[in-house]
Amino acid sequence: MGRRTAWWRVAVVGAVLGAVAGAPGTPGFAASVSPTTVTSPSASASPSSSTSASPSSSPSSSATASSYAFAEGAPSVTGATDTADAERLEPGTTYRSSLPSDGKVYYRLVLDGSSTVYVAATAVPPTDAAVTPTEGVRVSVQDADGRSCSAADTASIGAGRSPRPLTVWAARQLPSNRSLCRGAGTYYVVVERVLRTESAPGDWDLELAPVSEPRLRKAASTTSAPEAWDSATPSPPGGEGERRRGGGGFGSATALKQGVWRDEVRPGQTLFYEVPVDWGQQVYATADLSSASGGGAGGFVPGGVNLALYNPVRGLVDDTSISYNGSRKSGALAAVPPVGYDNRYAVSDRVGGMRFAGSYYLVVHLAERVGEEFGDGPFGLTLRVEVTGTATAGPGYAGQSEPSGIFQVGLLGRGSGAAEDAGASDGDGGGGAGMKLVAAGGIGAGTLVLVVLGVWVVVGRRRAAGA
Repeated sequence: MGRRTAWWRVAVVGAVLGAVAGAPGTPGFAASVSPTTVTSPSASASPSSSTSASPSSSPSSSATASSYAFAEGAPSVTGATDTADAERLEPGTTYRSSLPSDGKVYYRLVLDGSSTVYVAATAVPPTDAAVTPTEGVRVSVQDADGRSCSAADTASIGAGRSPRPLTVWAARQLPSNRSLCRGAGTYYVVVERVLRTESAPGDWDLELAPVSEPRLRKAASTTSAPEAWDSATPSPPGGEGERRRGGGGFGSATALKQGVWRDEVRPGQTLFYEVPVDWGQQVYATADLSSASGGGAGGFVPGGVNLALYNPVRGLVDDTSISYNGSRKSGALAAVPPVGYDNRYAVSDRVGGMRFAGSYYLVVHLAERVGEEFGDGPFGLTLRVEVTGTATAGPGYAGQSEPSGIFQVGLLGRGSGAAEDAGASDGDGGGGAGMKLVAAGGIGAGTLVLVVLGVWVVVGRRRAAGA
């Protein structure tokens, strides 16, 4: 009987734990007690794993090494040489494709007449490609008559002359001053290589990330950018910092909050981090690269380190390049305005890019030529991140974005006193119902487990006393 009773106890607790772990939307028991709360699960892999993308998942026929971690499970699409054969992209889904060395490739969008749609394209040269500073990639969104709905965005390799992921973005923005881009219908994403001179013929890998932004519940009170904002750069946080391993792509970016973070980077490597920035907040960042351990006196690499800030839809906000001569170097991003909906009306990318709340991305690249001059490293990297300002309510969207929640800041980086609206849409300044349900589920699951364990102990003691 004693053995049967013990097995009964184990069976009950096992059943409860299994039910808790299997409940929809409820974190597993093991996950609920994990001490790691800053680094995102997708970013747990070492950055070196970003070079091991499966060749079978690539639409390119060439099995070239990639320096970028593409979104896991991203469907493949083939860029068409004309609009008639263009494959459709759905906002909220990230795609993998390839970009030829010559000519344009086309993808199709079917849009409504009320949402703004952004498309980011990340082009990835092979790690062994010979590239020039001026060559790069361009993207635009065009209407059915081939007219651009916004200025085409171009990114180039830069002074470091190092193959690296290049990200550009384009939009069909509403309201629009271009009449043919206002209505519902078919639009086209156009991507092309520009100023190719040295790199060998062949495809570059390509990641496409279309995002939709719903209209506001109430029309914006202004259609002009703010005239004044605090442009003073605060002193960066001090201290040694905590270790974090950067991710290999946007989809696997390592989550950071305000503070000092240490990592290592090798020549030719690009590391991705994400920082939550809410409505009304400003973000500042600096990157410090350690001195070369092997000396390297006399060596010099223009643009040896590149630090960039991208917004939640992967639009470039600002970047800076740091030349490297083997000694410790530091570079800082310029001050950017607080996140605000009306920033989108500014001409400057540094202001216009700060148009919505969400995860902002810090991207660091160390040029391959640093390895030629100063050895393979790794080199110590320190990121100093500061987020200032009190989070405010968002503009109030009339619907959900695609992907859902991209313009929200969740629990990460939020003050304990921040208000949350359980029914909030994107941009309402709250974590939304989803995070509340997860939290409630986790608390309820933990309580249930403790109750069962408590009953088990009490019953066991009473039976032992009776015996």
